[in-house]
This record gives sequence, structure tokens and C-alpha cells, in this order.
Amino acid sequence: MATVPGQLVWEIVKNNNSFLVKQFGRGSQSIEFSKEPNNLYNLNSYKYSGLANRKTVTIQAGGKDQSVLLATTKTKKQNKPAALVHKSVLKKEFRRMAKAVQNQVGDNHYRPDLKKAALARLSAVHKSLKVAKSGAKIRNRQGL
Repeated sequence: MATVPGQLVWEIVKNNNSFLVKQFGRGSQSIEFSKEPNNLYNLNSYKYSGLANRKTVTIQAGGKDQSVLLATTKTKKQNKPAALVHKSVLKKEFRRMAKAVQNQVGDNHYRPDLKKAALARLSAVHKSLKVAKSGAKIRNRQGL
């Protein structure tokens, strides 16, 4: 089975697909978001599309512990959905996770145009995983 080029897929799905979310912005200007998997910014554009591109990057929360899941698609396994995604779990501190994402996405020549978006997504996911400290606040005694 021959694979379909990404530009053709994008032209077919850019206006109508099940993942498309249209919202009104300021005035009559509409904003289009996308809920598709493998879309880093959740924007409806060819650059970030997980449907139209052969190489995609996903960063999401890993599980119960403070881990982050980095998933990339394998380009030679497009006809085998079970073996399509390469997943790696990152459990290190934030700077080491950022370096690993930067090496995998940008420096490895995988998708250097998505490096900034991947690091922004990693930062947002890591921030959401932090647990807020509970308890009474310690007041400054000098103000009394």
C-alpha cells in the first residue's frame, strides 16, 4: 500500500475533521484549535498536525509518579500502527529532561522546527505535575 503525501492529507482534513474545535476570538475572528494526538500546541496548522505529518512528537504526563512521556513516531512503520510510536519515559530533574527532549527533537535532526514547541510543552506538563505544598504559611516575625 502506498502512503499518501502529507500535503494531500492536510488539504483534505484542514477544514473538516473530528478533532477540529472552532471558537470565536475577538469580534468575528475565529480561532481554530485541534484535539488530535501528537499536536504540541493544539493548533489547527500543518506544522503541528499529528495527522498530516509523518514525524510527530508528543509530550504528556507519564503516570502516577512525576514522570513525563516523550513519544515520537517511526517513519518506516507507517503501515504498522502497533509499532508506530517510540515511547520513552523521562523521570529525571527538569533540566535533564529538557536536554533529553532537545537532543531527541532538535539536535537529532528529527524535527528541529518543533524544538521550541516541545520544550514549551515539557515545561507546561512538568509544571502541572508539581504538587502544591499544603499547610500553614510561615509568617515573618519581624513585622510584629
